[in-house]
Amino acid sequence: MGSASKQSSQPTGKQPKPGSKSAQQADRRARIAELRAVEQRRERRNKFLTIGISAALVLAMIGGGSWLALDAKHKKDADAAAAKAPIDGVKTWDKLSRNHVQTEVKYDQTPPVGGDHNPVWATCMGTVYDQPVKNENAVHSLEHGAVWVTYNSKAGADDIKALSEKVKATPYSLMSPYPDEQGTITLSAWGTQLIVDSAQDPRIEKFFTKYVQGPQTQEPGASCSSGAM
Repeated sequence: MGSASKQSSQPTGKQPKPGSKSAQQADRRARIAELRAVEQRRERRNKFLTIGISAALVLAMIGGGSWLALDAKHKKDADAAAAKAPIDGVKTWDKLSRNHVQTEVKYDQTPPVGGDHNPVWATCMGTVYDQPVKNENAVHSLEHGAVWVTYNSKAGADDIKALSEKVKATPYSLMSPYPDEQGTITLSAWGTQLIVDSAQDPRIEKFFTKYVQGPQTQEPGASCSSGAM
């Protein structure tokens, strides 16, 4: 009995001696396990952060897309309202003929706003001419829905520059000098005309909004490129 009791009081496992090679290996394994645990916790935190940031980006994209769509709708609504609103000073003519002719045409307006015209239109994809264009070619451009900007010697250099920039940025428009016109600056569309004194006149923007490919267009979708230069 005495020997059995003595045996039970001894340690069940062999413990490495402090400072021994076995003890050092055990410490190393413990440090590795601790480092792995730290790395796993860091990976979990990074994963949560990534998920959170991704979710925030998705929400931001959705919100941004909604804002852009709403802004586009507001712009479309504003353009539609502007297209319906009358513009002070605009004159209109109806029942204008649309025959193709090879001869010069005597028009009732200067510059003309419609009537018989040449079979070839003047190129009008934001085209700025430094010389007068033929009436008959320009009138054909108006038939296609273009706005024709003309000016005489009263127009200043700043006016011409501003108008040129506007036309160059606007497909279905053209611009040319017109020495014989009465007004300083004239904007013409098919059957429609507005005379202004300055390129700063706010009605110019309204005229473009309303009449570039506007309701007066006789041939919607017709080309404005590859015409007479």
